[in-house]
Amino acid sequence: MSQTNESSQSTNRPSRDSLGLQRRPRRLRTSATMRDFVAETRLDPANLIQVLFVRHGIDQPEEIPSMPGQYQHTVSSLIDAVREARDAGVRCVDLFGIPLEEEKDAQGSEAWNPNGILNRGIAAVRKEFGDSILVMADTCLDEFTDHGHCGVLTEDKHGTVVVNNDKTVPLYVKMAVSQAKAGAHIVSPSGMMDGQVAEIRRGLDDAGYEDVSIMAYSAKYASAFFGPFRDAVGCSLQGDRKAYQQDPANRRESLLEVQLDIDEGADMVMVKPAMAYLDVVREVADFSPVPVAAYQVSGEYSMIEAAAQKGWIDRRRIVLESLTSIRRAGADMIFTYYATEVAHWLKDN
Repeated sequence: MSQTNESSQSTNRPSRDSLGLQRRPRRLRTSATMRDFVAETRLDPANLIQVLFVRHGIDQPEEIPSMPGQYQHTVSSLIDAVREARDAGVRCVDLFGIPLEEEKDAQGSEAWNPNGILNRGIAAVRKEFGDSILVMADTCLDEFTDHGHCGVLTEDKHGTVVVNNDKTVPLYVKMAVSQAKAGAHIVSPSGMMDGQVAEIRRGLDDAGYEDVSIMAYSAKYASAFFGPFRDAVGCSLQGDRKAYQQDPANRRESLLEVQLDIDEGADMVMVKPAMAYLDVVREVADFSPVPVAAYQVSGEYSMIEAAAQKGWIDRRRIVLESLTSIRRAGADMIFTYYATEVAHWLKDN
């Protein structure tokens, strides 16, 4: 009985090291200086990628209703936004283009038009800033198709309308090569088509753009968190993308998708969305031999903004905590609408 009492009592004692000295983790939390000194995870402006939208047919920036504080830019205001990001310490911007409705068609051909809005935006940014900030281009057709899907629609043998993988991939190659020609340092295929990375790599190399990198949207889920983004790019989608984006219920599928993209030549891989999929970010980071990104998507941004506007949360603390958690999960870089603002905060500190 006495042994039982000793055993139960010992579990209530403070832990001791091999010398019998009491460990007190709180010693490392006693001041802001101490907490910063021992922090395991750090945010830096260089970890952040600013997402920006450029739109054809407007003469001044227009705020996105479902994403307060974010704008559809003219080419001129895009330059101003990129300059602010660069000067704050951000090292990469990711550009999305929004064409006129009448420029959309079933194939999304405006996507590889040298004078299309996205390629004009890429060229303007690259001309203005050279290599002082990296220009990444979204390589997907959904903003440019009149049906809003990420590829060419056909009927399968059962008469069901589907996105045809093999007819879509060559269009991604055309789009990627046009973006490289416009000046993109990085192309980012996001349509989740099988084999897209290998074909884009081959197309870029054949066109003489061996040094253009590929950021693969490798684990992209059919997520409800994308809602505000479709407002931001004026997407014409009817229905959903569950047939080609991943099921939120699945984890192992992501690991397979990432490995396939790495094998096909991806220079970087991404998990999207970020916060609801931190388990996937962690697992990808544990095995990936290439840098890992995560995308803090529009729904994540808009929920923070809505709650902050109501006064329910401390906006700055929530933003920093959310980004730190994504880094802690293993992301080397984070796509976020907060990049420039957070870079200013970090710089000021």
